[in-house]
This record gives sequence, structure tokens and C-alpha cells, in this order.
Amino acid sequence: MKFAFLPNTQNNTFQTAMTETYQRLAKEKGVELTVLDPDYDLNKQINQMSDVANQGYDAVFVIPVDSAGIRQGLEMLKDKKIPVINVDTAVIEEDRELVESVIATDAYMAGKLMGEQMVKDFPNGGKIAILDFPANESCVQRVAGFMDGLGDSKSKFEIVAQQDGKAALDVSLPIAEDIIQANPDIDAFFAINDPSALGVAAAIEASGRDDIAVYSIDASPDGKAALLDGSFTAVAAQVPIQIAEKSFQAALDLLDGKEIEKEILLPSHVVTKEMAEKTAGQWQ
Repeated sequence: MKFAFLPNTQNNTFQTAMTETYQRLAKEKGVELTVLDPDYDLNKQINQMSDVANQGYDAVFVIPVDSAGIRQGLEMLKDKKIPVINVDTAVIEEDRELVESVIATDAYMAGKLMGEQMVKDFPNGGKIAILDFPANESCVQRVAGFMDGLGDSKSKFEIVAQQDGKAALDVSLPIAEDIIQANPDIDAFFAINDPSALGVAAAIEASGRDDIAVYSIDASPDGKAALLDGSFTAVAAQVPIQIAEKSFQAALDLLDGKEIEKEILLPSHVVTKEMAEKTAGQWQ
């Protein structure tokens, strides 16, 4: 059997943790595995999907560069009767018919946990900023969960800025610097992933402030280190290893003629400092 993993990038420890898990499982099961890297380039990803469609793969795992932009690639794989398991970041609702299953961390739940944590930490509310990533459906769900997590306290929080940090440290850092400069009395940031939150933390450090809270989602090795050194206030976990394990088994089941669930959302949790210490240097 031949499987392919087509992530949105390999320049992130989340995706490399998934790759390493797929490689381990492929070796155990005698499956040939190909991993490609579009480096967040949608056209490159569609070309990669076209190549895979023409090379007789048995199953493909896809993290879309753009949730709404990869229908053409999905259709090419469908035409060749190659099953697609959509992992981590869901395609848009209209394209769900083109994938066998969506397997991901419950992004909404992760965001909700951070909203609830912020309310616990700031019972009287405060001025906050959000760094989002609208092109990514998972990140849209994280923000939606975060807003709902604020619950009845939502009116106590003033959102002074909401900008696209593109899930990247180098993009998020100058944005956060500008937000801090424009809002010297800001209390907290919510960022949709650890790279973005690390950019925020770097901006806070450069500003000389030590009283701005940072809430993130991932609990990557770098995110756990930031939680332990106080750069992050709280972080909710993503589970890339479990996503890879579940999706690999789903592909085997599918090829064995078994039915698989159309959607599997793996639960998130708030990572404590004790958890971060125990799993330092690793994903969960």
C-alpha cells in the first residue's frame, strides 16, 4: 500500500510530529509513505494533489493550506477513486462530500477552554486583543470557541484589536507590538496557536511589560517551555500524535472495507505546568 501525507507546511513542529507518527506507523505496517510540503502555497498544494492523484496512491491525508481553496485538488483525487482523510484543519462544509472523514483536535473546545480560563483570571474583564488566522477553518473555530468561552462575562471584555497573525511568529510579533503601542493599558492576548503566541510574547518582552497575559492553543514543545517560564499564561492542547494515529487506522479500516466515522474530534484540555514538565520537549 502507498499513503501520502499532504500537510499545509512542514515548517511547524505540529506537522512534523504528525509526519514522524505516520512514518512510524507506515514502517510497522509495511506501508510506503510519501510526505510533501507546499509551505503554505495553495497552488503548490493543488499541484501536489494532482501529482498524487496520478501516481496510484491508496489513501491520502490532507491538511489544507486554505480550507476553502482546495476543492480542485480534492476533485482530482476523487476522480481517481483515492480516498482522502482530512486531518487537523477541516475543509469547508461544501467540500465535506469529497473527503471520507475529518479527524482533528476539537478546535472549538480548545478555544472555549481558553475563553473560560481568561474569565477565571480576569473576573472583572479587561482589554484584550485576538490574533486569528481566517484562512484556516480550525483557527476560525478556535476564535468562535474562545468568544463563547467568555460566556456571560463577554460584555466585560473590550476587544481592542483582532488581526490576522497568519499563525506565524514573524508576522504576529510586529502586529502585537503595534497593538501594545496603541493600547498601553491592554490586559491580555489570545492567539490561535503557539507560533503566533510566541510572537506576542516576544513583543511583550520588547515592550518592557510583564503584566500582559498570553493565551494560546497547541502546547507544542516551545509552548510548554513558554508556559513554564511564564511567557504564556495558559495553553490548551492540540493532539497531533493522536490525529495521525487515528487517521492512519481509519485509512487501513477503509481499505479493509470497513465503515469509518465522517468526523472524529479529539478532545482538548488545559495544560498544567505539571503536565508541561512531564512532557517537556514533546507533543501529546
